[in-house]
Amino acid sequence: MTRWMTAAAAIALLTACSQEPAADDAAMTDAAPADDAAETGAMDEPMDDAGDDMSDMDADMDADSQMADSALNAEAQEKLDSVLSDARRDDDRARDEFRHPGETLAFFGIEPDMTVAEALPGGGWYTRVLLPYLTPEGRYIALNYQTGVWEGMYGDNWNDDAAAEIAGWTETAPAKLMENGPDGAEVEAYVIGETPASLDGQVDAVLFVRALHHLNRFDVAYMDEAVADSFEMLKPGGVVGVVQHRANATASDDYASGDNGYLREADVIAAFERGGFKLDSQSGINANPADTADYEDGVWTLPPSGGGGEEYADIGESDRMTLKFRKPE
Repeated sequence: MTRWMTAAAAIALLTACSQEPAADDAAMTDAAPADDAAETGAMDEPMDDAGDDMSDMDADMDADSQMADSALNAEAQEKLDSVLSDARRDDDRARDEFRHPGETLAFFGIEPDMTVAEALPGGGWYTRVLLPYLTPEGRYIALNYQTGVWEGMYGDNWNDDAAAEIAGWTETAPAKLMENGPDGAEVEAYVIGETPASLDGQVDAVLFVRALHHLNRFDVAYMDEAVADSFEMLKPGGVVGVVQHRANATASDDYASGDNGYLREADVIAAFERGGFKLDSQSGINANPADTADYEDGVWTLPPSGGGGEEYADIGESDRMTLKFRKPE
């Protein structure tokens, strides 16, 4: 089911960067909810059903060749633990049991002195971990969707005001996002496909946390552009970390297009391999076998959006693939 966001909802999403997305994907709210990926700022969560697909995934997760060393050095782990327990995350911590931020960032190998780009930081759920973790040793970069993606999500509500709001994001986002970090935190903000040449080969990691589905909804070219931009920004050996709502492997092209928040894992892997990346490893950290990923209203049926109501509350948040890609040396 295609969801179109209202201009007011989208603008609120962009400006309310200090708030937790109404839903992990509340970036678009009742229209095209952005995921937590955008964490509700520029947009912000799945897997196959609990049947054969899940069994296949479990088998993969058991294979040593599929797992990466997720251990951080002692100093980095201590800093990450401190950030996760900080008071600024008091309102976020209830989602940790579903999102596993510490384990996820450790799996991706994110260290405090790295240069890290986060796609669609939105309301800042992950930014409240990344920005203090990377300050002052590292560098934090925020990435927003291309204008064409936003235009597609706004649908009939796209107008001059909405266009101006989106166009001004690179100017307004840094101050809002810096509120999610300690004093002295700095934020750079760019649009995917419009990052400066000065970033080429300078970035250690690019993170797409519940952010890929909207890039795939309207034209695969947007996804390909995001992959290509990531490849250019990354240092040789640099990493792309993906956490994405996972569709059933047998889901139809229509259901797994991104309109419902879910993408097939094989399609995500193919997109990054098409762009020159190698799949380094994958993890079941964010897997949820209780998510059947076949709801009429898509991923927004589940918490934290909770559009499906109390009967879906016990399922928890969506089943998500967690993939680590690497740019060849």
